[in-house]
Amino acid sequence: MQNNRGVRPKKTQQENIFASKSLSYFLQLTQTMNYTQAAQILGITQPALTQQIKKLERIVGAPLFYSVGKRLRLSEAGYTMLQTTNQVYSLLNKAADEIQQTTSENHGEIHLGILSSIESQVFEDFIVDYYRDNPDIQVSVHMLTRREIWAALESNKIDLAIMYLPDGSIKNWKPYDSKTIVTEDLLLIHNNEKLASKNKVKLSRLDDRKWVTYPVGFYLNDVITDAYKRELVASPDVAARFTQPGQIYRFLKETDTYTALPKSYIMSRYDRDEIMTANFEPKIKFDLSFVYRTEKQDIPRIDKFLTEFNNYLGDRDYFERLDDIVAKKIKNYDKN
Repeated sequence: MQNNRGVRPKKTQQENIFASKSLSYFLQLTQTMNYTQAAQILGITQPALTQQIKKLERIVGAPLFYSVGKRLRLSEAGYTMLQTTNQVYSLLNKAADEIQQTTSENHGEIHLGILSSIESQVFEDFIVDYYRDNPDIQVSVHMLTRREIWAALESNKIDLAIMYLPDGSIKNWKPYDSKTIVTEDLLLIHNNEKLASKNKVKLSRLDDRKWVTYPVGFYLNDVITDAYKRELVASPDVAARFTQPGQIYRFLKETDTYTALPKSYIMSRYDRDEIMTANFEPKIKFDLSFVYRTEKQDIPRIDKFLTEFNNYLGDRDYFERLDDIVAKKIKNYDKN
């Protein structure tokens, strides 16, 4: 905007900070404390990220990070910037939520972030039914990693996260709430005839084959690793890592490997009766849950969405819905 002399006024320091992408890039870097990982999550190159951070440092007039060996640390100025930025974002998110709380339950958008390793078919079927009754609500689904989900929750880019709990990577639960959808069992998946008659298997019995599993940092990989630590058993050798359960299962079928996948994934497969599974001893359990900022439930369309999903599982529970999905798949397969 120009003044009455036709001269564009110089931007203030605040305008320089909030008009650039540097602030959101700074927040992402504080979460990973690793330029390579942060750049990958942001979908930019590492030099581009470095340039934005340097730009922000020039604006505030102080370095925000420093290195100790290969480890990145926040400077005093960085801590101040992080604390202040979180306070500003918290105020903005609160204002946005308060505004949305006055809107109609029958209009608007709902953004769902679903952990990419979760079997999503029950949610997809529900969203189809929900649209039929609520055609003016637009539901957007984002399949995300743990880090991406948490970043999206904090930045208000998603309203509801669907993820596994408990999750030790979440340090600050104060602004958030959760609702359990279903309790999952983690099952051993194998093609070892020697274990075919076993309903339960100890981790110590599984040292004769390599594993196929999720990448390091994925929730289920951490669950398996933690279970081995609790049982004081050496972690297994890993033959391959994939981000999707279908990829893991296909690799297992063609190799002499073990893996562990949630009961829901096995229940969702049309060939589930052919899959050899066993419970771990002791059992490994976790909860599939909605996670959201506490204020979100006061937004009419979010409250209605959660209520209708609860009613949806009240008619037929989560695993019964998976049974319905499999029955439909088999029926369509037989027709073809």
